[in-house]
Amino acid sequence: MAEKSEKKQVPLRLSQQLYNDLAAWAEDDFRSVNGQIEYLLTECVKQRKKSSRKPPDE
Repeated sequence: MAEKSEKKQVPLRLSQQLYNDLAAWAEDDFRSVNGQIEYLLTECVKQRKKSSRKPPDE
């Protein structure tokens, strides 16, 4: 059984421009490019979960 701390490796293709933009952003945030991508994806998933919650009917 996989432990929660294990991470799944996923191949990812990016355009050179997108990679450069992410690398610059990662450097600004003191992260690796991989860490920056993981951070951004995590934040997007959190936002999606928040926005998909329906407000209770009044």
